[in-house]
Amino acid sequence: MPPLKITVATVTYNAEALIERTIRSVEEQTYPHVEHLIVDGNSQDETLTHIHHYQERNSLAAVRHEIACISEPDSGLYDAMNKAIDMATGHYIVFLNAGDKLHAPDTLARVAATAEAQKERPAVVYGDTDLVDETGRFVRHRRLAPPKRLSWRSFRQGMLVCHQAFYARTDLARRFHYNLRYRFSADFDWCVRIMREAERKRLPLANVGAVVADYLNEGMTTKNHKASLRERFRIMSRHYGFLPALSLHAWFALRTFTKK
Repeated sequence: MPPLKITVATVTYNAEALIERTIRSVEEQTYPHVEHLIVDGNSQDETLTHIHHYQERNSLAAVRHEIACISEPDSGLYDAMNKAIDMATGHYIVFLNAGDKLHAPDTLARVAATAEAQKERPAVVYGDTDLVDETGRFVRHRRLAPPKRLSWRSFRQGMLVCHQAFYARTDLARRFHYNLRYRFSADFDWCVRIMREAERKRLPLANVGAVVADYLNEGMTTKNHKASLRERFRIMSRHYGFLPALSLHAWFALRTFTKK
């Protein structure tokens, strides 16, 4: 089989203040079989300048990765993510937003090793997440922690695996694009649908057993709690039933007053 290739997809728009930290974390990866897709929404700041410098450095790097960038208007975050899914050439895809980081230089090597250790390539490889502030400094471990054994039913307790720590097989991702009816929680729905398909196909979900992502604590969902919770209720009702969603939604509502 060809070497396992991982696509890291970064969606940007006017992200000059944050993009460099994300770029550097991919650039420092020791694993060679990496594609970095950057889908930019026609930024008007210096985001593209940072990306061009990144491409120049990569041409001289000891471990070179594939880098591709498009910059054009889109219909929002999840539309841009769907573009990345369609462009991806890796066996797995993970979404790393501007400001987020891969946790360590060997993160992608550990993800690949976890996938290759299975008898069949897992539908999803996942890990833990640390929260960081705007300077990239550690704040705390994410309160919601992934279980040792994950299934689509696990997300009844919330999004136990952070989106940035969820490596989906690209062939499955192409079958389940982000639902553009959701503005804030399409990632929750996307993860559940992929895991449900994994169960149907009897594909494993593999835990790296380590922190794989550093998540910037102020994402779009964090800034739009109420709208996100309403969307999540609709999604949970669809996947788990109305009454379970109703009872669990009360618990999610309490979390609006606390940090993730």
